[in-house]
Amino acid sequence: MQRSAVRPSPVFLAILAIAIGGGVLVAFSDAFPYSNPDVMANLGTFLMVLAGWGVSLCLHEFGHAFVAYRGGDREVFFKGYLTLDPRKYTDPVFSLVLPLLILAIGGIPLPGGAVFINHYSLRNKRVESAVSLAGPFFNLVLGILLMIAVAVFQPTFWLAAALSYLAFLQIIAFVLNILPIPGLDGWGAIEPWLSPEAQRFGAKARPWAPLILFACLIGLPAFREVFFAVADEAYELVGGDSLLAGFGGLAFQFWR
Repeated sequence: MQRSAVRPSPVFLAILAIAIGGGVLVAFSDAFPYSNPDVMANLGTFLMVLAGWGVSLCLHEFGHAFVAYRGGDREVFFKGYLTLDPRKYTDPVFSLVLPLLILAIGGIPLPGGAVFINHYSLRNKRVESAVSLAGPFFNLVLGILLMIAVAVFQPTFWLAAALSYLAFLQIIAFVLNILPIPGLDGWGAIEPWLSPEAQRFGAKARPWAPLILFACLIGLPAFREVFFAVADEAYELVGGDSLLAGFGGLAFQFWR
C-alpha cells in the first residue's frame, strides 16, 4: 500500500481542527474576558460535536474502504477513499452535509452512504462481512475512546459533557448501522451468507428501507424513544454516563 493512500486530506484535517477548537472553547469557556461562560460553552459544544460527528463519518467510511483494500478491492485507492476526504465520496451532500444538518436540527445521528465497494473483487464472504462491519466498528471504538478520555483525564464539567454526548452519538450510530435492514451495514454483513432469493429482496429494498427507518426516527416520537432507550442501554453497557451525555446534548442544542 502506498503511504500517500492513507494520508489524511486537508479537508479532513480542517474538520478535525474545528472539533478540537470547539473542545478548547468549551474547556476554557470561563477564561474568556468580557464573555458569558455559558454562551462560550454552548458554542464550543456545538462546534466540537458537529465537527466531531463529521470526523466520525469520515472514519466510518474509511473503515469500509480500508478493509476492502486489504480484502482485494484496489479501486478504493484510486478513488481516493483512503485519504478520508469527503469530497471523494459518491455523494458528499448526502454523505456529509445532510447528516450534519439533521444532527444539528434534530439531534439524530444518521449515517451517510458514501463509498462504493467492488464486492466482486473481494476475496471471500468473510471479507465482505468484515467490510460492512468495519464502519460501525470505527464508531464503537471512537465512542469507547471518548469515554476513556473523560474517565482518565477528568476534564471540566462541560467538556466532559460534550465528549460524553459525542461518545453517545457514536454508540447510536453503531446500534443503528448494525441493524439487519437492507441498505445498512448490518444487512451487508449477513447478505453474503443469505439465499439468492433473500439477496434479491435486499437489492430491491435497499433504496427505500433505510428511508422508512429514518422517517420513523424523525417523525414518530414513540419509535424514536424506544430506539434511543435501546441505544442508551448500550451506551451504559460499555461504560458511558447517560446523565453527563444528556447535559452535553442540552448544550449542543442550546436553542431548545
